[in-house]
Amino acid sequence: MARHLFMAIGLTLLVIFPVNAAEPKPNTSRGDKMLEEYFKREAQVVADACLADVMTKADWEKQRPELRRQFLDMMGLWPLPPRTDSKPVVTGKFDAGTFAVEKLYFQSSPGLYVTADLYLPKDLSKSVPVILYQCGHSENVIDRISYGNKVGYQQHGVWFAEHGYACLMVDTLQLGEVQGLHHGTHHLKMWWWQTLGYTPAGVECWNAMRALDYLETRKDIDAKRIGVTGRSGGGAGSWWIAAADDRPQCIIPVAGIADLQAHISEASRQFPKGVISGHCDCMYFVNTYRWDFATVAALCAPRPLMLGNSDADGIFPVAGYRRLADKARRTYDLYGAGDKFVLLETAGPHKDTPELRLGAYRWMNRWLKGDDNDVSERERKRFTPQELKVFDKLPSDAINASVHDTFIRPAAPELPSSTEVAREWWKGEQLEWRAALRDKVFRGWATRAPALDEKLAADVTHNGLRLRAFDFVSEENIPLRLWLLTAEHVEKPSLVVLTAVDEAGWKDWAADLGPAFKDALQLSETPKLNEAKFTQNLKALSANHWAFATIAPRGIGPTRWSASGTPEEDHILRRFALLGQTLDGQRVWDVRRGLALLRTVPDLKEAPLWLQGKGEMAGIVLYASLFEPDVARLDLWHPPASHKQGPTFLNVRRFFDMPQAMALAFPHQIRVYVKDDADAKVWSWPLGLQKSLGQEYLTIRVVHD
Repeated sequence: MARHLFMAIGLTLLVIFPVNAAEPKPNTSRGDKMLEEYFKREAQVVADACLADVMTKADWEKQRPELRRQFLDMMGLWPLPPRTDSKPVVTGKFDAGTFAVEKLYFQSSPGLYVTADLYLPKDLSKSVPVILYQCGHSENVIDRISYGNKVGYQQHGVWFAEHGYACLMVDTLQLGEVQGLHHGTHHLKMWWWQTLGYTPAGVECWNAMRALDYLETRKDIDAKRIGVTGRSGGGAGSWWIAAADDRPQCIIPVAGIADLQAHISEASRQFPKGVISGHCDCMYFVNTYRWDFATVAALCAPRPLMLGNSDADGIFPVAGYRRLADKARRTYDLYGAGDKFVLLETAGPHKDTPELRLGAYRWMNRWLKGDDNDVSERERKRFTPQELKVFDKLPSDAINASVHDTFIRPAAPELPSSTEVAREWWKGEQLEWRAALRDKVFRGWATRAPALDEKLAADVTHNGLRLRAFDFVSEENIPLRLWLLTAEHVEKPSLVVLTAVDEAGWKDWAADLGPAFKDALQLSETPKLNEAKFTQNLKALSANHWAFATIAPRGIGPTRWSASGTPEEDHILRRFALLGQTLDGQRVWDVRRGLALLRTVPDLKEAPLWLQGKGEMAGIVLYASLFEPDVARLDLWHPPASHKQGPTFLNVRRFFDMPQAMALAFPHQIRVYVKDDADAKVWSWPLGLQKSLGQEYLTIRVVHD
């Protein structure tokens, strides 16, 4: 049976414990093929929808305000944080001959420090145009001291200052003087970032907005002539600030963007399954609204925009940025501003080449100075990291290293103390939360479920147990199998329990049934039979006329992919998020589709349906029940106390957490099994609500297993 199969009838609790058994090996080719076909299809669906309904300038201008709001929301910036006093401090200044450099910092939010070097021309008799330079990832660490990535890109600041611009070169969170993280989901398994809708791209965008606020306070700066540029991570940062803020009047992202297909589903020489593996988290918004990146570019229109890329860049493939450019150009054409959009494609790899720099300088000169003359750059001695360092000693109150904990605060709903008030409050609150689930958490679900296309794939009877295997389509390119186990003589079960299993649960359950069911279970190796366990299962099913259904959602059991348990699996999970989904969220969908299949089986028509799961799978089945009103009961074994531990759903903790989800499952009957009284206290919130409602839906039981 399932790894833990627990049923309660009246006062009798049936507990079936697992035994050690040989682990069945999955058919990895099936899972890998399914996954790659799915990603390819989903990326194409998003690509086809991108800007497809924008036919006229009026169409675009009607949609643009809402798209701006959606963009900020996906960056974790809606509503915008308060613009607190940024407390700018110039810590030093030196004369470089033809220009000067100020070393400064400000706080974009209290304790969130931004270090920067401001390159200034010598002639400041009148205000000058300014370039906000977004640095890419360039590590400059000496004796464990970080000097910031602004050191690596100083040549840009020098050129601009020598040619009549101010240039503020801003360190990023990762690799700045005051270090933070860009790699939470890249390899640090901080999946709870997704549950908050957090991305370091949002921090970088906010820092850039506050940098513009600071520049506007300076009398030597012409705030009507602001350009923004940067490359690699700074190229992405240039997109973010330009899409979020109308103040930049000339925009040059270099090697910082490609379309969704390139990131998720297209092979490149370096990354055979999409270039997302080569990018850290600052390159991505949380794609709640299922955007392709051309929409970000379109938000820049009709301001002058140059997209700079190299034709042998391993992490920004040619096809990916050309497709994006073609879509973005159409928005410019709606304004009659085709001359303000250009794709600069040069020969070379992912490097800061002279050809890309000179192209950017010409574009800035044209649109910020009205100067179309050719440009050149000269070699000069570079500043040492020590010369450009802002801090002698890092600030003790800096939150940069932990800003992901506070940038977006998780919701902490409080129950009204009054019973009557709580009842009225709950009526409205649950409606809002359910709307949030549809619009912000599971928006990536299929808008139209495909036909189940259910087929009886196997029907095997052995020594009194009957196992039926049903193949069905969960969503396009996701074929799954559900198993239904009964005693041989039971024609109409009195109860159906669907158990969603994780990988450990699948292995235990599949191995317990023995070699007679190998093919139905899609096992590549023959499991050994545990006769005592087999007999125990048969007695339970025969005596109670139950039916036990089991579903292994995508990526588990027969559809497990070969990357499971390897670092590459992190990038599989990141691909789901870039599609506006999570793997756990799609597994909720799989469970729902498994329930739909059970409703088609003739001998189950009148049988009540129960759901059960353990650990994170308890969370999966809990959420499936929120969309399936005819589920009669839930048995949840050791569910996580918070989505910070799992399951991972986009944005969910912005609205509520696992205790509130438990309450949303009312009026289902719910049994939660915990290991001790401390774990039981986790569920005081839904217990308090049901007391106010005067109903009993939830029971907490302490068990030792």
